[in-house]
Amino acid sequence: MNKSNAILITGGAGFIGSNFIHYYLKTYNQTNIVNLDKLTYAGELSNLKEVENNERYQFVKGDICDNSLVDDLFKKHKFSGVVHFAAESHVDNSISKPDEFIKTNIFGTFNLLNIAKKYWMQDSFVFKEGCKSNRFHHISTDEVYGSLGATGLFSEDTPYAPNSPYSASKASSDFIVRSYFHTYGMNVVTTNCSNNYGPKQHKEKLIPTIIKRAIDNEPIPIYGDGKNIRDWLYVEDHCEGIDLVFQNGKAGETYNIGGGNEYNNLYIAQKICEILDDVLPKDKPYSDQITFVKDRPGHDFRYAINASKITNELGWKPKENFQTGIEKTIKWYLNKFFL
Repeated sequence: MNKSNAILITGGAGFIGSNFIHYYLKTYNQTNIVNLDKLTYAGELSNLKEVENNERYQFVKGDICDNSLVDDLFKKHKFSGVVHFAAESHVDNSISKPDEFIKTNIFGTFNLLNIAKKYWMQDSFVFKEGCKSNRFHHISTDEVYGSLGATGLFSEDTPYAPNSPYSASKASSDFIVRSYFHTYGMNVVTTNCSNNYGPKQHKEKLIPTIIKRAIDNEPIPIYGDGKNIRDWLYVEDHCEGIDLVFQNGKAGETYNIGGGNEYNNLYIAQKICEILDDVLPKDKPYSDQITFVKDRPGHDFRYAINASKITNELGWKPKENFQTGIEKTIKWYLNKFFL
């Protein structure tokens, strides 16, 4: 890919997108980035304060479902790539308001793909001049694979079995991306990641919720018995994996990115409390605040990713283990909440 051209990043004011913009501007000093974000509740411009005056960065407030806006951006900037983060992503919200997830995650992805095809493709499997290396990178989730039992790992060949409106909408968007490769020959790649954590994550998510509730001396809510297991991936490791796939992944392929850190939710809460006991001690253990609450509907038991494909083909591996990553994360949130 020609890194001197502009790329479009959707949802760049969100958690993973904002971390990726920081990473990409730092890594590629000839690239211009246009960040298209609707600024729903999960998007925060404060996540991008450090780059807001960077001459290679431009923010555009808007909806990926807005055909004329997206078309105008492609026409003006002649994007050589798209990294598509924009999505409704909170499972609880998808249970109460599934319509927003269907609209943004499915139609929004289709709109972006269709406009990219208009500007990049002359015909099916025929690229416009200078567009052969232009690439559409779709960011997805391991939740499309459904739920694992006590053993086994999700691979790129695992059949899809989404169990929530959120994961069903992401599965649908994955299939639309796939279809544009097989039908039109577009240069697309997809990455499916495990649970991310780290700086800039929205307060509704598990780890920020635990940290905030703990330091505010409020109950720390844990669904059910707390035994649901997730594979935890530090966000900066994820950004490096995305970049490797964006630059060097094989067109039409899917790559799973996982952290290799399987822990249940109760362990996560206890580990955070243990670290807080050390760095911000008070008169009683933070773990006393852990409270079990009614489980959510359709709560998948376990997710875990086999990341051997991206490791073997592209040389990616995470730099952070959970201990080092969670220590950095807690430090960032303490600075955010107290300074």
